Amino acid sequence: MLIDLQHISKSFGAAEILKDINLKIEDHNRIGLIGVNGAGKTTLLSVITGELQPDEGTISTANGLSIGYLKQNAGLERGCTIWEEMRSVYSQEIALEQEMKQLQHQMAEMLPGAQLEAAGQQYAHLQEQFEMRGGYQIDVNINRVLNGMGFEGKDRNTIIQTLSGGEKTRLAICKLLLESPQLLILDEPTNHLDFKTLLWLEDYLSSYKGALLIVSHDRYFLNKLVTDICELERKTLVRYRGNYASYVVQKEERLQRLQKEYDKQQREIADLKDYIAKNLVRASTTAMAQSRRKTLEKMELIEKPYYGKRPAKLHFEFEREPVKDILHVSGLRLEVGQGSEKKVLAESLDLDVLRGQKIAIIGVNGIGKSTFLKVILEKIPHVFGDIEWGKNCSIGYFDQEHTDLHAEKTVLNELWDRFPRKYEQEIRTALGNVQITGEEVYKKVGALSGGERSKLKFAILMMEHPNVLVLDEPTNHLDLATKDALDQCLSAYQGTILAVSHDRYLLNTFPSHIAELTDSGFTTYEGKFDQYLVQSAGMQQNSKAEGASLEKEKPQANEYYRTKKQRSLDVARRKRIQELEQLIENSQAEQQELEQSLQNPEVAADYKRLEETCKRMEELKDQAAAWMDEWIELNG
Repeated sequence: MLIDLQHISKSFGAAEILKDINLKIEDHNRIGLIGVNGAGKTTLLSVITGELQPDEGTISTANGLSIGYLKQNAGLERGCTIWEEMRSVYSQEIALEQEMKQLQHQMAEMLPGAQLEAAGQQYAHLQEQFEMRGGYQIDVNINRVLNGMGFEGKDRNTIIQTLSGGEKTRLAICKLLLESPQLLILDEPTNHLDFKTLLWLEDYLSSYKGALLIVSHDRYFLNKLVTDICELERKTLVRYRGNYASYVVQKEERLQRLQKEYDKQQREIADLKDYIAKNLVRASTTAMAQSRRKTLEKMELIEKPYYGKRPAKLHFEFEREPVKDILHVSGLRLEVGQGSEKKVLAESLDLDVLRGQKIAIIGVNGIGKSTFLKVILEKIPHVFGDIEWGKNCSIGYFDQEHTDLHAEKTVLNELWDRFPRKYEQEIRTALGNVQITGEEVYKKVGALSGGERSKLKFAILMMEHPNVLVLDEPTNHLDLATKDALDQCLSAYQGTILAVSHDRYLLNTFPSHIAELTDSGFTTYEGKFDQYLVQSAGMQQNSKAEGASLEKEKPQANEYYRTKKQRSLDVARRKRIQELEQLIENSQAEQQELEQSLQNPEVAADYKRLEETCKRMEELKDQAAAWMDEWIELNG
């Protein structure tokens, strides 16, 4: 046991934030902490780390427990270099190394004798300690972590204060990973990370020796890493075994079970009250009525299950069918800036979008994904390239910056002014569908949170009835429940989608294709994000192999005269790679079918079928992970 919280409560003034919290963290636990904004997650983390003292309850910790805590958007602020800061983690090992060097110089000046022998023994002891502490791997470990976290090619002598905010946050993660505390607490660690860095961090944390406590809205990240989900809701904590997908199913099961228990007790209470009312005044039954009244008074009431705020109802539909060829882009160049400040982000961009396709655009940060959407929608001009939209295309655009909203308008007027022929009740219903109700409709748009502005934009899009959705980071600022609702909505949408997103969970739900944008153009992959990972890894491996063969003017003799056994093994390896790719694809297809079946009310109501489905999904994920590891090894 690393830390044990028992009956923890915490208030700030009259506001109670945490109530009767119980949480035990064992060594090697992988816990995801979730909850709506304001639920108390940061307060709980501060109690765990000792920054705040609870008002009630006890906290037990293991002797000498080391805790590493990355606060949300917190970065290193130092006047030293990257290399100096990373090496400071190994101050004890470096001190040993300096002592060894000093002893080497002393030994070089000593004459043979007892003193030299004693120095040699001391040096051997220091060297043993240095090796045991991994001293010879210090620079290797530092470079491995820095390169994995996106600092490959970055001058190690760069002063930390000159870095961007995102770089400082990534550097803070690097230092924590090198420190390797027994309990590593990360608050929204996936902010500022691109796909490549995210994948590396997930792989690194999957083999982390200590315990992990992670606060994240990245459902893919939680799915891949955690084995427990702890949800903070209405001041209390509920723990679910499994990853995020398992939590969604288990929470629904739990609420259904609690609802049945509550309904059963309410019927029992109603029966008791009815009996008491009818029999209390009758002499022959008074005693029995009084007995049942005592039973009613002593009854421990079951609290009505809390389902949270009603989830957003998102549904996009259209009235007019467009032509087959939705969009044709040819030879497009993406540029930003003016005059001498002009910069080319990408060029030679070709992309064709057909009716019904759902294409997700991905790429490294700053490559021009959002710029591409603005160019094809003529929000910003372009000089080189052709853009042609098909006839009857009705386009709905979700701008992540919400630049088309008016800060001074009320929410009600923002929507009503766009659809003046609608009745007020229709406008209020549309806002209610995205959880904006009551007096909230009179709030100024400028006073809304990022998530509320996104929901308002969804209400606008639903009333526009577009047959083409162009979405720029639609899940930014959304709570988990609304993200889940958007997943289902986009999957059910019958129109065409062109979306930019870094939300890998979303990218595994709706796309029919993944289009990766680089500075030299688009590469399109059929399928969702996980299929893209397999396909892109295979293409990179083939590219490396082709490059290696072109570099060699003459094959070596042993390449011409491989043994029969070697050739046989090579054939078997290639065959196994193909088998693994097919197995992974089949597994992912079955997982998708099972996930869709969970939305079936009949399955959800049948506990046995629900349990069997969840068990099968876990088996498929574990097997697919094993196949992926084997595939990577064979391609290495």
